[in-house]
Amino acid sequence: MNTQNRDKKENDFDTELVKEERKSTRNYIFQKNNITKSGTLIIVVLLLIVIIGIVVSGIFFEAPTKNP
Repeated sequence: MNTQNRDKKENDFDTELVKEERKSTRNYIFQKNNITKSGTLIIVVLLLIVIIGIVVSGIFFEAPTKNP
């Protein structure tokens, strides 16, 4: 068996969740800029609309509590 041609596993455990705008790093998930902030705001607003819609539809279409 030829064991010399194995792929090396990359061991970068210094991945950051949020990258600052002026910081030079390559391992990050989110970047702190206006696009990320506005995208987060849009997602939060849509989730709130969905939650409010579920609650309102549960109240409006509530099944009768009496058993016929």
